[in-house]
Amino acid sequence: MMTNLLSITCFIPAIAALILAIFLRGEDEAAQRNAKWVALIATTLTFVVSLFILAGFNPDDTGFQFVEDRSWLLGLRYKMGVDGISVLFVLLTTFMMPLTIAASWKVESRVKEYMIAFLLLETLMLGVFMALDLVLFYVFFEAGLIPMFLIIGIWGGKERIYAAFKFFLYTFLGSVLMLVAMVVMAAEAGTTDIAKLLVFDFGSETFSLLGVQIVGGMQTLLFLAFFASFAVKIPMWPVHTWLPDAHVQAPTAGSVVLAAIMLKMGGYGFLRFSLPMFPVASDLLTPLMFWLSAIAIVYTSLVALVQEDMKKLIAYSSVAHMGYVTLGIFAANQQGLDGAIFQMLSHGFVSGALFLCVGVIYDRMHTRDIEAYGGLVNRMPVYALVFMLFTMANVGLPGTSGFVGEFLILMGAFQANTLIAAIAATGVILSASYALWLYRRVVMGDLIKESLRTISDMSRREKAIFAPLIAMTLLLGVYPSLVTDIIGPSTEALVHTYHAATAGAESATHAAASH
Repeated sequence: MMTNLLSITCFIPAIAALILAIFLRGEDEAAQRNAKWVALIATTLTFVVSLFILAGFNPDDTGFQFVEDRSWLLGLRYKMGVDGISVLFVLLTTFMMPLTIAASWKVESRVKEYMIAFLLLETLMLGVFMALDLVLFYVFFEAGLIPMFLIIGIWGGKERIYAAFKFFLYTFLGSVLMLVAMVVMAAEAGTTDIAKLLVFDFGSETFSLLGVQIVGGMQTLLFLAFFASFAVKIPMWPVHTWLPDAHVQAPTAGSVVLAAIMLKMGGYGFLRFSLPMFPVASDLLTPLMFWLSAIAIVYTSLVALVQEDMKKLIAYSSVAHMGYVTLGIFAANQQGLDGAIFQMLSHGFVSGALFLCVGVIYDRMHTRDIEAYGGLVNRMPVYALVFMLFTMANVGLPGTSGFVGEFLILMGAFQANTLIAAIAATGVILSASYALWLYRRVVMGDLIKESLRTISDMSRREKAIFAPLIAMTLLLGVYPSLVTDIIGPSTEALVHTYHAATAGAESATHAAASH
């Protein structure tokens, strides 16, 4: 069983989706309830099975583990595996999906199709973090667009069609360039095996790009092609504009999955491809990545301050937090990479919980306008407490998971570039400004608005959904080595190979120049 553990984990949701599609008929209340239960049981089972991956994982082994390698159609390969960088993203995905399904319990429109879309989406997201073949990675990476496109386009808000197409076109167009780069890599290296490509030299010859002589020409072009896809996905400024629209129009569960898991694919792509496969280009373009990250942190935080829609404010907050992630990744040191991965995991719990907090009051009042609320603490004390915890985690309060990631990233960035680290640090102050401003206007004060006088506090189902998120946010805040012990050896190996490659390219350039 251990040899097929990744495939079992990956495809349980897809099998459940197939069962729903074939055997469940009708739109009556019983059929809707059955669809919800099948989805909840399948996602919970997926999480339980994924725990065996964590239990059998050896953090000291920096190679790929649980590897499955089989021939596929037309000579293509089906190769799956996880290492210290990817294993916790698999766990994050399987952890969040049952909560997402439980949060969708009040959905009444086309419930079977809704659950099938989320189940297929889980399989495709897991595939991204497990794939060890370029073609397989691309199939999972791109196919994941389809269920999310349908979730936004069918179950979203008034502007859902516009938001769905904007989401699809942005992410798809970026990925077309990545596909071209993958074809070039496969032709150059003679393989699509990611593990083999990690040690393949893609050249450090001098090449003219936009009329500028640079080292690592092929690497630079390949890096930029992958960057086009991952920058949109994470998303980086200025290609972030699809995200606020997608979040605002998506149903609550769609926003949770988008923020908690799908954005992480961009960061994971930088860690899996950009740094280890194109180290010379990554080193060359680090200043660009630093400035884009710093602008994202400051600019989107300022934009968040003027939002009137709760979801849009949290969406811009996500862009700012992902700016920290790219800053940590391209600092290319142990603290930066550890911080970036920790921040992505923490952001998965915290931003997912914040979107769920918006969903709780949206279900009751059917509006996300900040002005429609105020004084909720008088009627919803439990909700006020939960919302406060995740607001503080979003700000980066010590003792919550949000603090650890930001602290490590800023330490790593300070070693790499003091000015950029100083600019990025202002984002901590700005995040406190918009997060506390939102909390004060929605929760604090007197209950003046007549429409809020009958609003009810959180139900047992809603409390049960938040309980594991609260536990993880506090646990990782006080015991971060739960994560760093697992990712540490793999990030250390990545930093070592990255600096060895860039130092080798630098000495080769000096030798060529002296001749």
